[in-house]
Parts: sequence; C-alpha cells; structure tokens
Amino acid sequence: MAAEFPYLYPFSRAEAHRRGETQMHMDSFYENVKCARAIEKAIREHFDETSEALADGCARSILEAYGFKRVWFVLSNSLREMGRPRLISDDIRQWGQRPYVPPDGKFNRYFAADTAAGLLESFIRQTRDAYQALGMFGPEHCVSGDDLDYEGKVLVLSPGTLRESHWNPREQLWLGEGGFGCSPDARGQAVYAVCLGDGEETRWNRCDFTGVLDERFLPDWAAEKLAELQSPQQQQPETPSGGMEMT
Repeated sequence: MAAEFPYLYPFSRAEAHRRGETQMHMDSFYENVKCARAIEKAIREHFDETSEALADGCARSILEAYGFKRVWFVLSNSLREMGRPRLISDDIRQWGQRPYVPPDGKFNRYFAADTAAGLLESFIRQTRDAYQALGMFGPEHCVSGDDLDYEGKVLVLSPGTLRESHWNPREQLWLGEGGFGCSPDARGQAVYAVCLGDGEETRWNRCDFTGVLDERFLPDWAAEKLAELQSPQQQQPETPSGGMEMT
C-alpha cells in the first residue's frame, strides 16, 4: 500500500485533552467510526448466503480505503468490545489485538464493528493474510526478552512507527550504533541507528523498535549490508615521523 492515510491518533480523549490535542483525537475518532461502519457494510455485501461464509476480497477494499493501521486498530477495538471474545479462535484473536487501543469510555463502543463473531473472524483472517503478504517483520521474528542491549544488533522497526507508504521489510531493519536507549537499564531513550535498506542514519526511541531480529530471519541483502557496515575501516599507511628513509 503506497497511499498515505489520515493520522491515527493513539491516545485517549482524556490524554488528548491534557496534551491540547482534542481536535486531533476527534478527527481520528470520526475516521475510526467511519471505518467500523465500512467494515460492517463490506461484510454484509460479501456474505455468501449459500455457503454462509465471507467471500474472498472482502477486506481488500476496506484496507485500500482506510489503510492497515486504522483497520487493525478498529478490529482490535472490536475484539475488546465483544461480549464473548472467546468465540474467536486464539490465533486470530491474538493477532487482531496486537494494536493497543486505549480505554476511552463510551467512545470505544462507537468504533467497534458490530457483526457475527464468525464473520468478524473471517474478516480479520483476510486482513492478516493481506498484511503477511507484505513480508513485514514482527515479534515472531525477534529474539525474546526486553532486557537486550541494542548496540551492534539488527533491530526491527515497528510498523506503527513507519508511514504506510514505507511499509516494506527493507525500511524495517536497522543497525543499532549507540545512544542511551540501546541499554535496557538507561533512563535515556535515544537509539542512533542506520537503515540496512538505504543507509539512512537517524535517531529513534527504544520504544520505536519491536526488538532484536533473530539471526535466522536475516535476509541475504541485509547480511551483505551488515557485513559492509561492520567491516573494519581500511587503515591509512602511517608516515614515518623522521620522513622518508633513503637507502
């Protein structure tokens, strides 16, 4: 997906008020409500009464209109607002609830997609399949543990940090080079890193990364760039302090 979508506000209404960002919250909230209603409409239109199943491609039009971030956020909220979420299979429920949705009182209910559990599960499954087709790295590709040092490690940048127009594996892998945020015990958050995809160097916060990439999942192109970055600098020949020796 190369398109840019309206900003998805990640905080509650109360937090938005504290930050002086109430309008940002409301703009995002209205988009969430529209997305939830669009999901319900798409499910109604793609429901096959003969097979009592959701037709293929139902989620695609919604993803193209609202983007993965918002659709995933709305689906996560829908699962949390369900009266009986256990009606959804464990793997789909766990994947669907990855995005954190802040408790927001009655506002959460407004952007929960209201449909049968089986149809919601089918829609989430289609969304997950479309996301996996992008080849993005996630927690399942990372070394477990929150106490890892990031310096000198290949780090996975969270998709939530990137704009969707930049959602591709090459922009997710970064080499941690330094900064207080590399240490899990430091108070500072800054992580200075270089992108293995295009060589960009920038500062991130530790929380912007999903974690340290498991070496088993390091692609060949990334391994080549990593070897290049970690190779010792070619040393310049030293000039003798006494000048050139004549023989």
